[in-house]
Amino acid sequence: MSARSKARKRAIDILYSADVRQQDLVDALAAEAKRASSEPAREASWLYARDIIDGIVESRTEIDEQIETYAQGWTLARMPAVDRAILRIGVWEILHNDEVPTGVAINEAVESAKTLSTDESAGFVNGLLGKIAEAAGAF
Repeated sequence: MSARSKARKRAIDILYSADVRQQDLVDALAAEAKRASSEPAREASWLYARDIIDGIVESRTEIDEQIETYAQGWTLARMPAVDRAILRIGVWEILHNDEVPTGVAINEAVESAKTLSTDESAGFVNGLLGKIAEAAGAF
């Protein structure tokens, strides 16, 4: 597993944990930063995970609006918490991270959904991120 894939998994963990605990994302990031300082071997995954979370904090309103606009009949509240985390990362990478090709962002999100969520989630994540990428001209 690449360092970026590990970082995405770490970011999913932070987002998911903050969501289910109803914890402020900035506070969750600070707690993870404290833990990360004691794990120098995992620094590569921590740096990109922090970039992801910082980006989501900065663009959360836009990211959530994109998800709700293209989710067709699904509100964020209705989605499983892990799907919300995966989608937020995917949307951030598509719209705000030029270093990650759109196809890679979508594929990574789909793989995370296959591993971490329900049987239907991978298709939902793929379709939703594809619509967002197409609307943004990212393809």
